[in-house]
Amino acid sequence: MTDVTTTREIEALLFAAAGPLSERDLARRLPEGADVAGALAELAARYEGRGVVLACVANAWRFQTAQDLAWLMTEEREEPRRLSKAAQETLAIIAYHQPVTRAEIESVRGVQASRGTLDVLLELGLVRMRGRRRSPGRPVTYGTTDGFLEHYGLASLTDLPGLSEMKTAGLLSMDLPPDFAVPDPNAPTLDEDPLDADAPEFHVDFLGENEGTS
Repeated sequence: MTDVTTTREIEALLFAAAGPLSERDLARRLPEGADVAGALAELAARYEGRGVVLACVANAWRFQTAQDLAWLMTEEREEPRRLSKAAQETLAIIAYHQPVTRAEIESVRGVQASRGTLDVLLELGLVRMRGRRRSPGRPVTYGTTDGFLEHYGLASLTDLPGLSEMKTAGLLSMDLPPDFAVPDPNAPTLDEDPLDADAPEFHVDFLGENEGTS
């Protein structure tokens, strides 16, 4: 059985966190050798069926309202910013075909990609510039963010809906190239150089530490 102290510590961290925490984030705050995975499994079982459940999004963990009780918060939740049809199609292409360049997005959609459309997706934190293609001109490549996974409640890119579901939702109504498929996030990208090394995010403002005044 998982150590009770470890389980309580992780429960406290997740309740106070400003966002989802990965197993690595949790391990960094706990004593060496703590059974993080075991404690998370125990917490998930403990909260199963309750009003608040433990969920994994973007390979990180958070407490959230149970799905069947979401209707209780509908009047208090801020209306999300609606994406235009062009933005939805562009986001779907990036999600399913990343890393992808602007020219490749235009090729799939059959129309020129508006700079404003990509700017909106970048501003909302759903898309990021992830690297440069090893081809003439070194075009920038785009990919989705952890914020994209969190927004749509996905644990990883492999949980993306199938192409038929996306077409039914009206997000992929255009003709797709033969190699269009759900990406494997673990597959190496050999024709791309990253812009920056991806560092795991960790929130420290919830621990009551004295961060000084601005």
